[in-house]
Amino acid sequence: QVQLVESGGGSVQAGGSLTLSCAASGYSVSSNSLGWFRQAPGKEREGVAHIVAFGAYALYADSVKGRFTISKDNAKNTLYLQMNSLKPEDTAMYYCAAAPSFLSCPGFRPDEYNYWGQGTQVTVSS
Repeated sequence: QVQLVESGGGSVQAGGSLTLSCAASGYSVSSNSLGWFRQAPGKEREGVAHIVAFGAYALYADSVKGRFTISKDNAKNTLYLQMNSLKPEDTAMYYCAAAPSFLSCPGFRPDEYNYWGQGTQVTVSS
C-alpha cells in the first residue's frame, strides 16, 4: 500500500524559508516522477514543482522559479521542497503527489497522479 506523508509546514514571515518533506512507503521515490502541488482557499490546485524519475530534471511553476527547489533523498525514500524567499501569496495547503509508474511523467497535470499525501499547511505573513 502506497503512503505519502508530508511534514514541515508552518507559519513564517515573508522572506523566510521552509523545507517540506514527503516520506514515501510502499513506493520508490528514486525511480518515479513526483510533484508538489498547492491549493489556497477558493483557488484551484496548482502545480508547484515536478521531478522526473531518477531526478534527471525538474520543472517549476513560474511563480516559484528561483525560490523553490525540489529534490529527492533516495536513501530516505523522501521527496523535499525547499522554499526560500517566501511570499504571502505562497500561503496554501501543500501536497506531494506520486505518479502511477516509472513510465509516467505527469508534470503539472494532477489527474495523472495516482497517489497523494494528506497535505501540510504553509502560511506566510507580511
